[in-house]
Amino acid sequence: MTALSRRRLMSGSCRLALLAAAVPAAPAPLLAAEAEPAAKADPFIGTGGDGHTFPGATLPFGMVQLSPDTDTARWDTCSGYHHGDASLLGFSHTHLSGTGIGDMLDVLVMPCRGEVRLRPGPLDRPDEGYRLRYSDEAAEPGYYRVQLENGVASELTATLRTGIQRHVYPADGSGGHLLIDLSHLVLDSSDKHPLIDDAELALDADGTLTGQRRVFRWAKGRRIHFAMQFSRPPSRIDFFGDDDAPQAAGSAQVKGRRLKAAVHFDDAGSAPIVVRTAVSAVDVAGARANLAAEATHFDFDLYRQAAARAWAGELSHVSVTGGSAEQRTIMATALYHAAIGPTLFSDVDGRTMGLDRKVHQLAPGETAYSAYSLWDTYRAFHPLQTLLRPARVGEFVADLVRQTQQSPYGPPVWPLQGVETGCMMGWHAVPVLAEAMAKGIPGDYAAAWPNIRRRSFDFTMPVLDNARGIPDYDAKGYVPADKVFESVSRTLEYAYDDYAAARIARAAGAAGDAARLKARSGNWKNVFDTATGFARPRLDNGAWTEPYDPVELGHSDKWRDFTESNGWQATFLNQHDVHGLAEAMGGPAGLEAKLDAFFNAPSTLPRNAPPDISGMVGQYAHGNEPSHHVAYLYAWTGAHWKTQAMVRRLLALMYRARPAGVIGNDDCGQMSAWYVLSALGFYPVDPVSGVYIFGSPLFEEARVRLGNGRELIVSAPGNRSDRPYYGRVEWNGKSLDRCWIRHEELMKGGRLTFHMQNVPELSFGQRLQSRPPRQVDGPPGLMALRD
Repeated sequence: MTALSRRRLMSGSCRLALLAAAVPAAPAPLLAAEAEPAAKADPFIGTGGDGHTFPGATLPFGMVQLSPDTDTARWDTCSGYHHGDASLLGFSHTHLSGTGIGDMLDVLVMPCRGEVRLRPGPLDRPDEGYRLRYSDEAAEPGYYRVQLENGVASELTATLRTGIQRHVYPADGSGGHLLIDLSHLVLDSSDKHPLIDDAELALDADGTLTGQRRVFRWAKGRRIHFAMQFSRPPSRIDFFGDDDAPQAAGSAQVKGRRLKAAVHFDDAGSAPIVVRTAVSAVDVAGARANLAAEATHFDFDLYRQAAARAWAGELSHVSVTGGSAEQRTIMATALYHAAIGPTLFSDVDGRTMGLDRKVHQLAPGETAYSAYSLWDTYRAFHPLQTLLRPARVGEFVADLVRQTQQSPYGPPVWPLQGVETGCMMGWHAVPVLAEAMAKGIPGDYAAAWPNIRRRSFDFTMPVLDNARGIPDYDAKGYVPADKVFESVSRTLEYAYDDYAAARIARAAGAAGDAARLKARSGNWKNVFDTATGFARPRLDNGAWTEPYDPVELGHSDKWRDFTESNGWQATFLNQHDVHGLAEAMGGPAGLEAKLDAFFNAPSTLPRNAPPDISGMVGQYAHGNEPSHHVAYLYAWTGAHWKTQAMVRRLLALMYRARPAGVIGNDDCGQMSAWYVLSALGFYPVDPVSGVYIFGSPLFEEARVRLGNGRELIVSAPGNRSDRPYYGRVEWNGKSLDRCWIRHEELMKGGRLTFHMQNVPELSFGQRLQSRPPRQVDGPPGLMALRD
């Protein structure tokens, strides 16, 4: 059934947990002639389990994400919502999609009846506060609705910078009110470390309710401002300050930390109440300007229709036939989740908040963005955008260059709402820039080089957690495990960033720095133990830590050597020199044997493993990003048929059309982008190379509307669940003798045809020329390749 016809099931989430090795029987495939109408995206997919997505309304890459909140404190509710929670807090205007840390949830609105209650109450005892039970949820891209237990029917839609709500109260003559809560992140008034230290609400002379707050959650000290208008004048507005202290009757302003307002409508049921709210990270004037530009009327249905058109345009980039109805729904939803962020972060007047905590005026035509989950998204999300939306990638490039110039910490790591969180390892804005440059996307890449260079070589530069240990990494060739936390992952990820930075250095004319970075990108070898065949931690004196177990996360219970992974998974975290990795393992046969052992090892994890390590096949963990490219590494071994089998297996095992249908955090679209690219039949092991490795296409045909106006058709005639292998592959009618293809080839458009079969073609991958090329130096912006 479609997302819009979905009725909410209150039985709790069905979790996809650690998976057994056996692949479940697939449903009988639909023939092309029997295919149902084009599948619709289902925003509820990923809202249960550990997906951490939200079901509410937003526009593609929009600033506002207007969605219901069920809780703010649990890891399950990093997005503010978890499918199966029994009650709602209300509807807030900003959300993160699929992250492993919570933030945002700004400007909560709850339609209430009866006495004014200012505390939400417990999740499982909503009668003690303003929380409400709910039923009959429905959602589609750009729209959400729900029935609240107090009789109010609520609907949500959005423009780029404005949230639009419609609340229909019972027409029984009773009144109602909208509770505006700026403090629902802080549930304990005795909190000695407040998440909100400064807030304000004000009723302006024209009836606009405005406000702001400063929040110290993940992005420490970020500010959000808003302007809110109602479709008819309220009967009165009551303001409440800290400790829920009521302000004097007729007050038009309140300042403090824990602020609320009750907007009363004595005639609440006489007509729907429509609320339009714009936000800005700059100031209230910016929010007002956003509101005036984008929300010029109170016709909810017109806004909803405009949102539907915007999403129809974005989701039409890819259409598929064949496969099952569930697979088509998953594909549509993955495309949807891969177009929510990065989120717009500049006002209509071009102002934005920079990573230097200063207001900047953008040049005409420029756009700023926030919520770059770069540790996750450089792998598949950003490569997908280079195919579908190269013009927007150009906007991302200009924005990341600006942020690199602004930040005191160098290239962005995890920038959120004008604050560098420093979350995760490395500085993976650099691979995103280097990939875009390699693919010919215009940008002033050299302008980013000075601060990339500082991050790479200036050891006096301020560091966040993402960049610790660089002096030792530079001097010793690795990060010592007895000095710096998560040393092995740091060494490996710094090496990949060095590889990408070398390309930008060369483009900037810094040949000496490029050579130094290229040499340093080989530091992965210094944490690879040829005796055991594993990446493992080394001490400051050069010795390997003992004892060593590749299943463990560190060399002691309290000391992690890997970032959200273990020794098994980190061993393959070498995306830029797979030829070198194979040589370190004794050749292609050694790499193949290690991959076989990886996928067939017991799926055991230590007791201190984070929940991010999930979706296990052997020691492969699809629920977290370090494993995402590994199934494609068989292409370097001469056993490419094993890539085909494993990719098809992962497509079948790790995704479902249900709330718990994403095996791990969607991480701002990375999990979804993996599905989209893999279902199309190719994946970028090393995005900077501009090369995609073939896998196993999922559908009989996929039509891809490329961002340059051309069309790519991926055809797999007779494709079925029992035919994961291809015997040969053709590009525009000509046979390819290789298991990879260049980005520049795909962007010319044409037909990529996989001839599927139920047995592997063992001889294909054994031909030397079929294997992926080794990367060599070339001119800036062009990857030169050799076999």
